[in-house]
Amino acid sequence: MRIRLWIAAFAVLVSASIAHAQVGLYGEFSAAKVNVPGSTWIYGPTFGGFYDRGHLLFLSTGLDARGAVLGTGNNSLDSGLIGPRLVFQPHVLPIQPYVEALIGIGHAGYYEGPAPTTVTKFQYQFLGGLDLTVVPRIDWRVVEFSYGGLSGLGSSFNPKVISTGIVLRLP
Repeated sequence: MRIRLWIAAFAVLVSASIAHAQVGLYGEFSAAKVNVPGSTWIYGPTFGGFYDRGHLLFLSTGLDARGAVLGTGNNSLDSGLIGPRLVFQPHVLPIQPYVEALIGIGHAGYYEGPAPTTVTKFQYQFLGGLDLTVVPRIDWRVVEFSYGGLSGLGSSFNPKVISTGIVLRLP
């Protein structure tokens, strides 16, 4: 009898998880500071989408895929990243804090001395942010901060990015 109760509870949790899958698309304005001598802030769009599938009480898990095209003058950072996301959903407040750990490919261009340097390498990024629901399917991504790096460039190339934007949650 007890085992049937546990199986029924598990089935309810799984079906609730499947029924509440969430897809979202977003666009952000991003500003990045790269620790390369002589570099300035670089700016540009970040865009992507997420799929949140697993839900348990106040937490949701999913996957995020994004691209960024940042640049100013001779400095640029373009990337394509994907990875898991964890979202806290308090349900009584219209906010959703989240954290993500992403990996992918990054392309950087900058001047190191008199000659330009361009590299395409493995990139990683750790980020956190806060979405605020404005109307039922539209959120304002109030702030997002990320820290990451490109492999093989040592500790000198660790961009810190701050962003804000709009999220459209699809039905």
